[in-house]
Amino acid sequence: MPVAGVRPAQDPQQPSADLVVRNAKVYTGDPARPAARGVAIRDGRVVALGDDRDLAALVGPATRIVDALGRRVVPGLNDSHLHVIRGGLNYVLELRWDGVRSLRQALAMLREQAGRTPRGQWIRVVGGWTAEQFAERRMPTVAELNAAAPDTPVFVLHLYQSALMNRAAVRAAGFTRETADPRGGQIVRGRDGEPNGVLLAAPGALILYSTLAKAPTLGVADKRTSTRHFLRELNRFGLTSAVDAAGGFQNFPDDYATVVDLARSGELSLRIAYHLFPQTAGQELADLKRWIETVEPRDGDEWLRLNGAGENLTWAAADFENFSQPRPELAADFETEFEQAVRLLMENGWGFRLHATYDETIRRDLAVFEKLAAEGLFPGANRWLFDHAETVSADSLDRIAALGGALSVQNRMSFQGAAFLDRYGAEATSHTPPVRAMLDRGLTVAAGTDATRVSSYNPWVSLHWLVTGRTVGGTALCPAANLIDRETALGLYTRGGAELTGEQDVKGALREGCYGDLAILTHDFFTVPESAIPDIESVLTVVGGRIVYASEEYEGLDETVPPVSPAWSPVARFGGYQSGRHQSGGHESPGARQALRMAEAVAESEDHRRWRAARGSGPGTPPSQPFTDPCFAP
Repeated sequence: MPVAGVRPAQDPQQPSADLVVRNAKVYTGDPARPAARGVAIRDGRVVALGDDRDLAALVGPATRIVDALGRRVVPGLNDSHLHVIRGGLNYVLELRWDGVRSLRQALAMLREQAGRTPRGQWIRVVGGWTAEQFAERRMPTVAELNAAAPDTPVFVLHLYQSALMNRAAVRAAGFTRETADPRGGQIVRGRDGEPNGVLLAAPGALILYSTLAKAPTLGVADKRTSTRHFLRELNRFGLTSAVDAAGGFQNFPDDYATVVDLARSGELSLRIAYHLFPQTAGQELADLKRWIETVEPRDGDEWLRLNGAGENLTWAAADFENFSQPRPELAADFETEFEQAVRLLMENGWGFRLHATYDETIRRDLAVFEKLAAEGLFPGANRWLFDHAETVSADSLDRIAALGGALSVQNRMSFQGAAFLDRYGAEATSHTPPVRAMLDRGLTVAAGTDATRVSSYNPWVSLHWLVTGRTVGGTALCPAANLIDRETALGLYTRGGAELTGEQDVKGALREGCYGDLAILTHDFFTVPESAIPDIESVLTVVGGRIVYASEEYEGLDETVPPVSPAWSPVARFGGYQSGRHQSGGHESPGARQALRMAEAVAESEDHRRWRAARGSGPGTPPSQPFTDPCFAP
């Protein structure tokens, strides 16, 4: 790497830095010193900022120097609501359509993967995409899934709305004409009463997740490898921290064992603060009591730590976020058990987060909090927040502020905004969620994605939505008055997340004493055209002074990870997020690029074959039927 202007000039009285990033446009996130040309890191923390002259005394013979080549450097991003633990356990099993620009390409990927997937395994497309992102502006059909994979089970999840299954998956899941619809879900059937491969969340998504849970899972060793590759994929976009929001089918402690093991061996490349989520309706209080007796918030270290309970405390208090369905009505008496859960947590020093999509839910929750406030439990020292809050009202925001709460917003509207617009209209959509109003009240607000089963884990898609108010398909949702500027948006992805975990003194900014977490970006977030924000990635990501991801000029500087396992994994063939960078001359794995081009060519060839066959030419066509192009017919 070019390091002109920096030579070892170490002060013998001062230990040298482990890593120096120079020749950069550093955005520090620190109002006291918003910009610098370089950063020095020692023992995992920032020890100095400045130009070459300022950092020269920290450069010793063992210092690793990285020339940013004039690129933008930002503090490491922090996704405040990411299902990172569950996502890691399944990552290598999933065919990701995140970032895919056409349904043709998506089906081509699926068709090729069908040829690589061994008998007994499923192909699963689980979140991170929406029909609006495709050039065709539509979802695949069950017939297309059957054609692409006649014998291999295929499960395609579309947001929290529906899932598509081919014939093989219907059989593998055990669905028959006798299978009853589960509560809150629908198995769509044909005229003959047989399941036709469509599952609907009506309005609850349990039918979608319980069906997905029937697919084979990974063994212990492969879960470990899968998680490491998922964390590396998150590092690819400059993420250095995440707050895990737990979620359905994520049991404690069993499903946390992989990240615990990686933390013990020093192999985490992402800092994780996690939550605990009662899994079984009817025993939520028992679960919470057991956890309170076993672990305490803030147990752990800077890499892995418990942050509290949630995002559900009791199942009866949770609403749904399927904007294609009417808002669900919660049970009239959910407050009784919910109050017991909140009281238990607050009296024992536990913070919590709450899934709440609609203001109707938030108002009922706040009434419980205000009742407990009369006893002195709110506001208290325990951190608590609402997640999502798409339709939270101005009055509710004032009540949240009075009770010492915070908010974590996600870009679900990037993917579900069109459905929300169709149901609720332009006026309601224009302030869903009201991020600007939250900030104007001085509330702590953090941003995230809610990946991986709805939105994509790419934080730059979320940042694009925050500053433009547009979906991934370009639909405008919010007027300028309800948007925030780029610096504010980046703050929600850095300082905001740190405040939710009580780490704002050491995380979320580049200043002396803070964690040495940063990303060198492919493009300058502050100047790139708005339409190009989702294409931003990191070329070099540093967590605690460790280079955990490196590409382009820096390829090979990062830590090694074991090969993807199993070898037939979709990730081994296609990678994760399908960046548009390869379409515009950017850098991408040659193998992944070749695989995508081959898949597209196969799809195009198949389209041509079908077109010719439909017109009387091609395999299977009797020779007596001449082919005539109607364009040249007499």
